[in-house]
Amino acid sequence: MNTSRTKMLFFVTEDWFVCSHWLPLVEGAKKTGFDVVVVTRTGKHLEKILQRGIRVIPFEISRRGSNIFREFEALLRLMQIYRKEQPDIVHHVAMKPILYGSLIAHLMRVPHTVNWVAGMGWLFVSNNLRAKILRIVVQKVLGVLLRRTSVIVENKDDQAIIADLGVAARRIHLVRGAGVDTQLYAPSPEPGSIPLVVLPARMLWDKGVGEFVEAAAQLKKRGVNARFALVGDPDAQNPASVSVQQLTTWHKEGAVEWWGRHEDMPQVFAQSHIVCLPSYREGLPKALLEAASCGRPIVTTNVPGCREIVRDGDNGLLVEARNATALAEALAKLLSDTGLRQQMGQRGRERVLGEFSQERIVAQVLALYREVLS
Repeated sequence: MNTSRTKMLFFVTEDWFVCSHWLPLVEGAKKTGFDVVVVTRTGKHLEKILQRGIRVIPFEISRRGSNIFREFEALLRLMQIYRKEQPDIVHHVAMKPILYGSLIAHLMRVPHTVNWVAGMGWLFVSNNLRAKILRIVVQKVLGVLLRRTSVIVENKDDQAIIADLGVAARRIHLVRGAGVDTQLYAPSPEPGSIPLVVLPARMLWDKGVGEFVEAAAQLKKRGVNARFALVGDPDAQNPASVSVQQLTTWHKEGAVEWWGRHEDMPQVFAQSHIVCLPSYREGLPKALLEAASCGRPIVTTNVPGCREIVRDGDNGLLVEARNATALAEALAKLLSDTGLRQQMGQRGRERVLGEFSQERIVAQVLALYREVLS
């Protein structure tokens, strides 16, 4: 199909999320000939998107908003955007854009809708009562909204969940993450310093941050000579965010270091010896793909998303979620064996090149667009 006059609207919650995960895909769609516009909440990453020649419509939305009047106002603003832009195809990423965008796309009779389920998020891992009630409601609403759309999932567990909501198998497409730039995230030799274990993620409890800190404390108590670093900032928009006060306290206590957010992640991985993400659930964590591309062994949890990247004993180790002691044992095993770390790092690099490269993923999604529009 000729895409030169086809308008595509991407709706993503945050401009930093556009830059960290989706910019290569947005650029790919533009280069293919789509008239592309991105709808997102804008901040310090806006300029990076604009520099690529991509039009951006600022849109304020709260990912944890519970004020019904403000949420209704957001829906009205989104309806105005969709009415004005009249896109031929819309692409929504993550839960709130999927819910709100799919509803508005249906009301505005947008011809084609693609929904990317980038993990099930806090709502599907939290055990508190509010989350459980919301989960039931959201599942029912999703079942209705998704049935006439094309749905992208990042792992087979989410694929099964979406199918259980009543979405036809032909509408569900497995795309294994956002891909990784294998030239930017390139292997480097292990540094000769004290072994460094990094946890690269937003500072959320459901990323296993608490278990990582406890595992580090256990290993320090055992006399293991290693450093442990939390690399990332809290996310005030997420109910599971760890407070700055807590992170600062951990840093002062000395079991872990809190580095905050780093833009130059290839350099962070180059300093590291092991990359760890003891998450409770993921879509397909890009940080682990980047770590594997850099030739670093991974310790992560045997949960949806994480086990898509790591084969236990091959390019890393899988442990039980929410289990700090098991995490400490896995980290100790790799900290004590330089040869095993290097072997697993090499296997991780090979897997990324064969299955998760950015070029491969972008080509797959662009092919899906052509299929949807045909």
